[in-house]
Amino acid sequence: QAQLLESGGGLVQPGASLRLSCAASGSASGQYAMGWFRMTPGKEREFVATIRWNSGATYYSDSVKGRFTISRDKAKLTGYLQMNDLRPEDTGTYYCAADPAIILSSMRDSRRYRYWGQGTQVTVSS
Repeated sequence: QAQLLESGGGLVQPGASLRLSCAASGSASGQYAMGWFRMTPGKEREFVATIRWNSGATYYSDSVKGRFTISRDKAKLTGYLQMNDLRPEDTGTYYCAADPAIILSSMRDSRRYRYWGQGTQVTVSS
């Protein structure tokens, strides 16, 4: 049973940056992928970004493309979400998710991820 532990959320002003971390237990191989999703009250869980662990291939939602960068440190089994130029609409609870066997067409679908972190709050407000 993999475990994911997120950190790095906080309260920042518009235009600021934050980096979220997601430390995973176990191992990552094959079709392992790690993704970030966010939730705000009254809205469904929204895809933010995801990364194929072995190849490093990355995918982003249109709303964060060019501002957010997902990456991973294979040796530390830790994923990161660097968030720049934050906007009030980026406010939400950010969740790290992982799955050991997820196909490309499913990587943006939160229902396809087996393991989830506890979430970390990001608030962007002046």
